[in-house]
Amino acid sequence: MLTTRFVTGAPNWVDLGTPDIEAARSFYRALFGWDFQAGGPELGGYGFFQLGGRTIAGGMQTTEEQGPPSWTVYFQCAEAEATAKAAETAGGAVPMAPMDVMDEGRMAILSDNAGVTFGIWQPGQIKGVEVAGEPGSLCWVELYTPDVPGAAAFYHSVLGLETSAVSFPSGTYTCVNPAGAGEDDMFGGLVALADAPGEESAYWLPYFEVADTDGVVAKAEELGGVVRMPATSVEGVGRMAKLADPYGARFAVIKSEASSPGAD
Repeated sequence: MLTTRFVTGAPNWVDLGTPDIEAARSFYRALFGWDFQAGGPELGGYGFFQLGGRTIAGGMQTTEEQGPPSWTVYFQCAEAEATAKAAETAGGAVPMAPMDVMDEGRMAILSDNAGVTFGIWQPGQIKGVEVAGEPGSLCWVELYTPDVPGAAAFYHSVLGLETSAVSFPSGTYTCVNPAGAGEDDMFGGLVALADAPGEESAYWLPYFEVADTDGVVAKAEELGGVVRMPATSVEGVGRMAKLADPYGARFAVIKSEASSPGAD
């Protein structure tokens, strides 16, 4: 399960790009109880979603030219330039080259060998999100990809990630953990698009822990969101649902029963 004991290769940040940050802050406040703390002019409109004064995620208003509304998952790296170079060598690309964010850290936006966008964060003063795995916070990430073995090889080369197979009645789920870490440090999974009804494009999907999946689903619909997969229970995992906010940014929620959610 994802924690704030960040190590190289593990997710340490997530942020939202949206065409209307004011509407987004209202949606997520009503859904998860998040507050939004706008950054100063030096951050270019970037701000921070918080719960109880602790940072959950980032967010900013984006234009159509910057891409569709979406959540971006960031992974911790030791050295941003070396990680970006490794991504290119492994068949990926670097849409946004490594750059300093004042003294807070160093970031870049990369894409994998299937074209899936993700971020890297080399910690400075900001190590990552301040809470994970608790209700209202990031608890798991899932990659939908046309080629699970190819994705596993890419992320192993770039971030050192390791995979393992977990059996479910419906099939096998590929879990991901940082290099040298064990089962307790699994933070996500890889899912073949061919095995994921309703998923038509490759992307990283963030999961947020909730206390009541059905209640959050109903609230999301009431607020103008879209239910992409209705609340579904998986034995030993939890009750999950896939949603999108009113602008189309995709995310999932889960009330966990075990240390890591899997696929339905």
